[in-house]
Amino acid sequence: MKVIKQKSLWLLVLIVALGCQSNKEASLIKQELEAINIRRGEIALCGSNQFGQVEFGLSCEEKVRADFNLATALLHSFEYAEAEKVFAKVIDGDPNCLMAYWGVAMSNYHPLWAPPTTEELTKGSKTIKLARTLEAKSTRESQYIEAVGAIFDDWENLDHKTRVDKFVKAAEVIYNTYPEDKEASIFYALALRSAADPADKTFANQMMAGKILDGLFPSEPNHPGVAHYIIHNYDYPELADRALDAARKYASIAANSAHAQHMPSHIFTRLGLWDEAIQSNLNSMDAAKCYTEKLGMQGHWDQELHGLDYVVYAYLQQSRDNEAKFYVDYLTTIDSLLQNTFVNAYTFAASPVRYALERKDWKQAANLELRPASFPWEQFQWQKGIHHFGRLLGAVNLNDMKAANAELEQLKLCENKLKQAKKDYEANQTKIQVTAAEASILFASGKKKEAIEKMKTAVQMEGATEKHPVTPGEVVPTLELLADMYMKTGDYEKAAETYAANLKIRPGRFHSIYGAATAFRKDGDNAMAKDYFNQLAELTKSSDKSRPELRDALNLHAQLH
Repeated sequence: MKVIKQKSLWLLVLIVALGCQSNKEASLIKQELEAINIRRGEIALCGSNQFGQVEFGLSCEEKVRADFNLATALLHSFEYAEAEKVFAKVIDGDPNCLMAYWGVAMSNYHPLWAPPTTEELTKGSKTIKLARTLEAKSTRESQYIEAVGAIFDDWENLDHKTRVDKFVKAAEVIYNTYPEDKEASIFYALALRSAADPADKTFANQMMAGKILDGLFPSEPNHPGVAHYIIHNYDYPELADRALDAARKYASIAANSAHAQHMPSHIFTRLGLWDEAIQSNLNSMDAAKCYTEKLGMQGHWDQELHGLDYVVYAYLQQSRDNEAKFYVDYLTTIDSLLQNTFVNAYTFAASPVRYALERKDWKQAANLELRPASFPWEQFQWQKGIHHFGRLLGAVNLNDMKAANAELEQLKLCENKLKQAKKDYEANQTKIQVTAAEASILFASGKKKEAIEKMKTAVQMEGATEKHPVTPGEVVPTLELLADMYMKTGDYEKAAETYAANLKIRPGRFHSIYGAATAFRKDGDNAMAKDYFNQLAELTKSSDKSRPELRDALNLHAQLH
């Protein structure tokens, strides 16, 4: 009896000791987390937390699993800040939940946006370092940690692409090792898309990812990641129709996500479905404004500006210029931002350029001002180049060659700075504009044959790479610029062919439909002209009828009857 009592006493001492050790470990973890400065607080999104259905099997305590699934759903809709808050809540409830640390790290890696900032890389690497001090409850969860660790390990010495490639390989191992793990499949598909080469016109990564996602969609119709990544995966002219079902579903899956409201418009824009694109982005902008109100912060979220650029683009294609002007004017009133991001820079630069160029208001284009003046434009040379490109085209069409050449020098300076910063994709996009700008100056200087050949080079360059996901489309496609040159030289047959070729890549563009109609009419092909004039009438049925081209089109159309 005495022996039994002694054993019971020792057992009690052991339990107390382990409990003290556990409390000590929890306290140390809390201190480490405070040093990392992980985001915390209630999620600041509008609505009733409708973000889709995610079931992530994991070994964390039962009490935190619902929050973990919510955080993962937020992650799948790129609601990174809010996802991080919920993963932090999971850690508070179960400090030994290894996968919650994975979630925090993933919230600081934005696969299809810009590379992580220094602040995000620092936070991610510290989080992974802390996670590695915890005891892994399964090999699978440890592999998840090591996979995202590839993004943050040795980030001071390894370039972003190298780290992304390592992440993809690690994600592939998890995908192959655990075929029953649907999340592994979904995150691997995202990794493949994130590592896709913009110049790869075979879409090798996208086709591999698409096979995974298309296979999951029928059985996971309410999973936010599946629908979302299908849209990103097929966001190309050649592939866009494959994502239409997912695009029309995703917004309802994650109804309270601003990004989920916006994302379908990528496909609607690719297919020229302007009414759907407009509604998608109006919903997204409302959700984004609601988000900032929930945060109680003074400033505009970049998701609001992202939607604005798409709305302006869509309104302009329908010749709803007054409605486009409302948002371009609204943009000039924005001087307070939550962050100075890549997305904000793009919208500030591109939307005013679009509004001027699509309406052929060359005086306005030539006198564009880069706003807001307080924005750190030196950090965003690609976007700054778009502004100079717009001013250059305005000057060329006003026959102000001195101003045009000055803008060309500024555009080349942007390209050189991007090259020096080793931002290859952005440098290439700016180089395309440099080439198109040089062609435009040559044409205006009377060197029409040389200009057309140079513009063909720009067309080839633009066709060899894909647009960035941030943009609904180029501020003006080089194919349209080439077609305009053919029109001005009286080569109506080539002009018609080139406008039509542009519409195969960018359906529903006002200027190409109008251009094709008038070119076919002047070339004597009345049947084709009538077809394009009918398309223009349908496209502009909600137009404010302010463009001279529409009045001209009505007169030409009437002559065909």
